[in-house]
Amino acid sequence: MNSFALRKTPSRRLLKSSLLATTLFVVTFSAIAVSQEQGKEASNEQKLSAQKIDSLASLTNLQTNNDFMYSSGLPAKTHLSLLKNQGVSHVVDLIPGDRSQEIVSASEIGLTYFNVPVDWEKPELADFLNYAAFMQGVDQKSDKVLTHCKLNWRGASFTYLYRVNVLGEDEAIAKKDLLSIWQPNPTWYQFMDNVIAHYNAINDTQVAMSFDAYIPEPSS
Repeated sequence: MNSFALRKTPSRRLLKSSLLATTLFVVTFSAIAVSQEQGKEASNEQKLSAQKIDSLASLTNLQTNNDFMYSSGLPAKTHLSLLKNQGVSHVVDLIPGDRSQEIVSASEIGLTYFNVPVDWEKPELADFLNYAAFMQGVDQKSDKVLTHCKLNWRGASFTYLYRVNVLGEDEAIAKKDLLSIWQPNPTWYQFMDNVIAHYNAINDTQVAMSFDAYIPEPSS
């Protein structure tokens, strides 16, 4: 019996060591992946800032959503300056991670900056409520707001939701702006449906999306 126990102990230790090594590898790999992604984002912002920009035509997916709301992809400091010349006074950034470069850029030209870090794979109702709380503090008669992310996919979704749920705009009109940027995938469609259901419950309304989620065709 003792001999069996002695033979088994090294195997258990070896198994534990193997599991520990695997766990450390996964954690380390994930950390490296996150670091690399953040590095790419910072590099893209630096490249964008270095470009010679003389108009807003180079700002990815820029939209004028209504009299006080704009949305777009990632802006350079020059884009922000050009938007300020058009009356924009607030910037809402929906990108997670280190946003220090944009914070400095916005501050240097006198724009109010607000960050709502929205996880692309897991957007939550709390994210939109945080966004809506900021937006409701904006004076629609005198201020203008840019809502942006990387490509204006998050941005177009958030501005659509704000327009139909808070401002009471016609869903069909807001939908045109949204779908001209992208058609939300199932994850984002479900998130948007949850937001709409929340506002329907508290406002006693019956807002509904008049489009379906984008389902890619299976590869052959």
